[in-house]
Amino acid sequence: LPKWYEQVIVKSEMIEFYDISGCYILRPWSFSIWEAIKDFLDAKIKTIGVTNCYFPMFVSEAKLQAEKDHIEDFAPEVAWVTKSGDGDLNEPIAIRPTSETIMYPAFRSWIHSHRDLPIKLNQWCNVVRWEFKHPTPFLRTREFLWQEGHTAHATKEEADVEVLQILEFYAAVYEELLAVPVIKGRKTEKEKFAGGDYTTTVEAFIPAAGRAIQGATSHGLGQNFGKMFRIEFEGADGKKAIPWQNSWGLTTRTLGVMVMVHGDDKGLVLPPRVAPLQAVIVPITMKDVDEGAQLKTCGEIAAALREAGVRVHVDDRSNYNPGWKYSYWELKGVPLRLELGPKDMAKQQIRVVRRDTNDKEDVPLSILPQKAALLLVQMQHEMLARARQTRDSYVAQALTWEDFMAKIGAGNLVLTPYCNEKEFEELVKKRSKEEALAAAGEEAEDDRAAISLAVKTLCIPYEAPPLPDGTPCFISGKPAVCWTLWGRSY
Repeated sequence: LPKWYEQVIVKSEMIEFYDISGCYILRPWSFSIWEAIKDFLDAKIKTIGVTNCYFPMFVSEAKLQAEKDHIEDFAPEVAWVTKSGDGDLNEPIAIRPTSETIMYPAFRSWIHSHRDLPIKLNQWCNVVRWEFKHPTPFLRTREFLWQEGHTAHATKEEADVEVLQILEFYAAVYEELLAVPVIKGRKTEKEKFAGGDYTTTVEAFIPAAGRAIQGATSHGLGQNFGKMFRIEFEGADGKKAIPWQNSWGLTTRTLGVMVMVHGDDKGLVLPPRVAPLQAVIVPITMKDVDEGAQLKTCGEIAAALREAGVRVHVDDRSNYNPGWKYSYWELKGVPLRLELGPKDMAKQQIRVVRRDTNDKEDVPLSILPQKAALLLVQMQHEMLARARQTRDSYVAQALTWEDFMAKIGAGNLVLTPYCNEKEFEELVKKRSKEEALAAAGEEAEDDRAAISLAVKTLCIPYEAPPLPDGTPCFISGKPAVCWTLWGRSY
């Protein structure tokens, strides 16, 4: 899979490698998909009163260290600026790994009264996390693009409602735009965002790798950061109170998940809603054919399709033959290919080929705009349905350790009854890794490996079967308190 993935994103002109490891050039083909995600999500968050802003990317050491628990998680990945020209800086300055410690001092000076709340801010920006694990474009990179929302509320209830509203928006990005099914749930204490009260997540699954991948997270921070940064306000009752805060983020990782879930041996398969081009018209030229008339017809067809809201391009390059063009646009994942040959012109029709199923159909030019628009909607719907059916076939249940490891070994996500105690989560991680290494006849795993053999909790799913009283935990034997989803993860 890694070789296939790298070839697809480079040859489809999504990514160009760069001379600094873990940093990549996002070419227009991938960046326009990110723009589609951005436009969609930006409109969603604005419906609940979020406004956009921008904070500096640099943070002082003192501010960064202010929230110890929070920064401990990021400390190994923080990149520091220590020089300016030839001279050393008086104190090193960090590049943001996330912006809680940059934004919350400003919140302190803006929040005094309950009338100042809620504050609902979001910024679209880049962050740097200097990871030393094996970098993978979109999935694990040292610099990435994201949005980070930061909000403050007068009550816990109000903050909790927003956490789940945002989680629904993230699920919509994956399911409605990218046609990728996700599982919504809450992270365990061990896996939650450091410094927060709780973390909610949407988890996706890559069938070809048998691995889960965290799609996006929405955190209830409680009053922890308010206490740390001394943010307080006077309530309607005249008493001092600390606001309840949330933070939430979605990154360019979305693009990598989409590529891996839908791609095939021919290249990308793009969901129509985010495809930079939804249709490409390829004229099939032959000897003794009036090319001028054919190109004129292609132009007229393109104009009619644009009128119907279809993003379309005519590939009239004369230095490539039609077969080469077919492969080129298949590699780039364009949803519909429209082939116009001399016989099609005589019959006033065009051949329409779907990228996802390779289904071919001859369509009269008179109804092409309506037919193409309908096909794109149908493709979007069917891509999600197929991906969901595949994902569901990889979700298994296990009640014992032996059954759990067998199902994990078969590349599944596994739902188990669990006591939800941190020490047993550590035990699962340790034992699953040891058993997998022993089965492979190896003693240790490379610390820099992008993906570990250890199994971890993905989430406590919001939608889970009933758990009968007295069901034992699959690892500790104690009474289980919840169903938990486990898997190997990126």
